[in-house]
Amino acid sequence: MLETLRSIIQEVNGAKDLNASLAIITRRVQRALNTKVCSVYLLDKNLERYVLMASIGLDELAVGKVSLGAEEGLVGLVARRAEPVNLDNASSHPNYVYLPETREEQFESFLGVPIIHHQHVLGVLVVQQHEKRIFDSEEEAFLITLSAQLAGVIANAEARGAITGFSPSGIKTVDICFDGVPGAPGVAIAEAVTVFPPADLNAIPNRPCKDIKAEIVFFNDCLNAVRIDISELKMKIKGQLRPEERELFDAYLHMLSDQALGQEVVAKIKEGQWAQGALARVALEHVNGMEMIDDDYLRERATDIKDLCSRVLFYLQDKQQETQVYPARCILICEELSAAMLAEVPKENLVGIISAKGSGHSHVAILARGMGIPAVMGAIDIPFSEFDGKEIIIDGYNGKVYGNPSDELRTRFQEIVNEQVQLTEELEAIKDLPAETLDHYTVGLWVNTGMITDAFTAKERGAEGIGLFRTEVPFLLKDRFPTEREQTDIYRPQLEAFYPRPVTMRTLDIGGDKALPYFTIKEDNPFLGWRGIRVSMDHPEIFISQVRAMMKASQGLDNLHIMLPMVSNMRQVDYAMHLIDRGYAELLEEGLTIKKPDIGVMVEVPAITYQMNALAKRVNFISVGTNDLIQYLLAVDRNNPRVANLFSIFHPPVLHALNDLAKNAERVNLRYSVCGEMAGDPGAAILLMAMGFKVLSMNITALPRVKSVIRNITFAQAELLLARALQAEDSEEVKSMIDMELYNAGVERLLRSSRG
Repeated sequence: MLETLRSIIQEVNGAKDLNASLAIITRRVQRALNTKVCSVYLLDKNLERYVLMASIGLDELAVGKVSLGAEEGLVGLVARRAEPVNLDNASSHPNYVYLPETREEQFESFLGVPIIHHQHVLGVLVVQQHEKRIFDSEEEAFLITLSAQLAGVIANAEARGAITGFSPSGIKTVDICFDGVPGAPGVAIAEAVTVFPPADLNAIPNRPCKDIKAEIVFFNDCLNAVRIDISELKMKIKGQLRPEERELFDAYLHMLSDQALGQEVVAKIKEGQWAQGALARVALEHVNGMEMIDDDYLRERATDIKDLCSRVLFYLQDKQQETQVYPARCILICEELSAAMLAEVPKENLVGIISAKGSGHSHVAILARGMGIPAVMGAIDIPFSEFDGKEIIIDGYNGKVYGNPSDELRTRFQEIVNEQVQLTEELEAIKDLPAETLDHYTVGLWVNTGMITDAFTAKERGAEGIGLFRTEVPFLLKDRFPTEREQTDIYRPQLEAFYPRPVTMRTLDIGGDKALPYFTIKEDNPFLGWRGIRVSMDHPEIFISQVRAMMKASQGLDNLHIMLPMVSNMRQVDYAMHLIDRGYAELLEEGLTIKKPDIGVMVEVPAITYQMNALAKRVNFISVGTNDLIQYLLAVDRNNPRVANLFSIFHPPVLHALNDLAKNAERVNLRYSVCGEMAGDPGAAILLMAMGFKVLSMNITALPRVKSVIRNITFAQAELLLARALQAEDSEEVKSMIDMELYNAGVERLLRSSRG
């Protein structure tokens, strides 16, 4: 059975569309189980009915026309229970429904298994037999295993079909909804632009070509270029290989011939597909098929095909390096967005981002919040390559993406967009007012930045300082490590923009979900690996160059604070302080007049929360990075959409940990603040204020909302709310308390703007 399973899945993966996949499934299963009938029913969400989409053994005229209600028949029973139903006398079962169009009255035996994807029943796979027969446990297990394997394939095929605007029954569809997780609040309606990393066959979108003849010529030129490369490589290593080993290169050249892969790609171009998309489709069809075969030789050939096609793709992309023209309003969509991809889009054009990977607490989501654009992360079922060039709606409040929007849906979301604009205008009126409660308790509201433009925007929004300047952002935009002089030129405008207010610069924080394109770090468990100060301590030359540049940039301003990320022990602090002292002494020797900056530690690792006494002897301040601290406290990878719902800033143990940390820092007379994303949630800001955090640093867009909430409550109210929250047992209870408090304060409109 295992071989049969592999063979079926292999065929299905190579199918061109959903109908072809279903035809393969029904034909192969009917043969494997030696039954008279095999059918697939798929749920049409528009009709809320299970439509007969493919069958071997039932009347062919019934396919696509016959359907059962969600609660109707044995098919409905399988779907409702989400478990197999195995009967030897189906017609006598109380749930049996006779469908004359199918001519199934003669079939007594029935085995139906649900097709489930991410806890949702997509459909039902059914086999039937004339004579009375209970399908045995092995046959049942075979169908269950097959349906589980095929669920993702069917879900993806359905999603692709939905984008074209048709449901399984052929009915025109609108308002197709794909679920993700909220990444950054807001709503946008715009054209989707699919972006993809270079030479990645899996990420190439489908796009029409403008000139088929020219596209074929272009493809053949690139194909020939790779042939030349392979031929040259063959000659280069001629003396190092035996004749039989050199034959492999002849095999490569044959694969690249006009009669092999080249012919198949040209055929798809003639159908109207651009060269990159045609190549990707052909390559993946071959690779997916070969990788499923239990033959070592053929699996190796799959690797060869992938490599050769990637080489051709590289030429296609290299010669097609035209400047990307972005629509006036566009939503970026990708399998896995990076900061570099965001940076390539003109700020005025970008109105939203969607990523199939990542969560609401990933680095890209944080950047999106800082830019003030809505984001949906972890949309794992979204056929991102099919969205290119189509109008979509992104709902960053609720983590949803809508394809084929109806006029009604477009109007509804446009009203939300208008409401956002109105709220922004209202918040603009308080930008110059202090963050002061009704009973005159004042909190310092600082901002987290990564670019010089952020600094100017932050000042306009009323920020009182920079609590976190992410120095890795300028590093990300380079193709190498920036020089000390280049770094000085980057840091100086930040310090000047906020002078005399404090600017806290975090030393290079890479690793985890932040990788430099020229300094990649690949680890099985990157969040517990080589990141933050651990990288800096292993590369003191990078660290000392950076802190020298920071201190050089502060000359005559003296508003620089330096912060160390991912500290877990005092040896790291001591070594960093040694290097900073050395760099400072060098600058004095060079004749510069510089005040030594305050040095602080970013509290992200739970272990450091128990070392306040030791920290107080060494540094001037601490700042809590709630994103990572919560991640480690709750054992949740914040980039994993499957566990994103377990990450909560309102989890009672998180609140207790932060409250204890504030008390311990106060006890040892150590300045303390929060610079994580938690500070930007208006409800959470109230709790942090009540704990004693007098400085909250957040993304720029959150600052007016947080200020508005603080100005509409008393500090006494915040303290009472904190006391109640610390008695709660789960995060939902805490959120309900906060929502009620904001409602009573008359700022309930800000709820959607903060959490959705």
